[in-house]
Amino acid sequence: MYRNKLCIVLFAVVLTVCCVGKVASQIYYPTNLGNVWVLETDDKTERITYSIDASEESINGIELSLLKISSETVGTDSILTEKYFVDFDEEGIKLYKYVVELGSVFGVATGLFYPPILFYPLSPQLNEPWEYTTETDVDFVGPVTFTSVSEVIAVEDVVTPAGTFEDCIKVKIRTRSQAATISRSTSYQWLAPDFGPVKFENSQNLVFKLVSSNLLSDVSTYDVTGDGVINILDLVFVASRFGEESEEADVNDDGKVNILDLVLIAQNFSV
Repeated sequence: MYRNKLCIVLFAVVLTVCCVGKVASQIYYPTNLGNVWVLETDDKTERITYSIDASEESINGIELSLLKISSETVGTDSILTEKYFVDFDEEGIKLYKYVVELGSVFGVATGLFYPPILFYPLSPQLNEPWEYTTETDVDFVGPVTFTSVSEVIAVEDVVTPAGTFEDCIKVKIRTRSQAATISRSTSYQWLAPDFGPVKFENSQNLVFKLVSSNLLSDVSTYDVTGDGVINILDLVFVASRFGEESEEADVNDDGKVNILDLVLIAQNFSV
C-alpha cells in the first residue's frame, strides 16, 4: 500500500514537470519568509531592495507577512520605503494594508483593505491583465484615487550582474493617481520563474538589475538527503512524506509537503 502511494506521487510529479512544463515555471514571486532581492543601476548609484519577512500585523486573526520595497540613493540617507502587509494563498499575494513613503513633498500614503485585494497573481499569464483601484490618504495631499493595471507583455531572457535568467516574464505596470490633478506613469518589471524580481525599469527610465539574493545560494535546500547531489533519492525522500508536516521535506517552507515541493526537487536535479 505504501509503495503504491509513493509510486503514484512520483508519477504525478513526473507528469507535472515533463508533460505540463509551464506549471512549475508559473511561480514568479517565491514567498518564503526571509527572501531578499537586491537590484542596482549599472553605475551602482541607485538601489532597490525587495524582502519578505514576518510582521506583527494581523487582521481578523490572519497573521500577515511584510513585503517591503526600499529605494535608496547609495551613500546617502535618501531612502523611501514601501510596506505591503500581505497574505499568500492559491490565487497569489493578497494585500490587506500598505504604508508607502512618497518623499518630503507628499508625505506617506496609507490604505487598509478587507476583504483583501489581489496584489500579485501566483501565475501571471501573457496578455491577461490584472488591476485594482484604491482610495488612499496621502499626508500632504488628502484623498487620492489610485489605479494600477499590470500585464505580462513578453517572455525574455535577462542578463544581470548576478547571472542570466531565462524565460522571464516582462510585466508592464501602468498607474493613475487622481487628486486635484491626474498623473500617470509606466514602469516595467522582469520576474524569473521560481526566483522572483531580476530587473526593473521605473517611470524615469532608470534600469535596475539583480546583484544579489539569498535564492542564489539556496540550491542546497533541495538536497534533502545531504549526499551532495539532487536526484531521484531526494524526490523519493520528499514523496514518502507527502501530505505530512515535515521540516526536512517541506523545501518551500509553506507548512506542508505537497506537489510544489516535489516540483522544486525535480527542477533542480543535478546535471
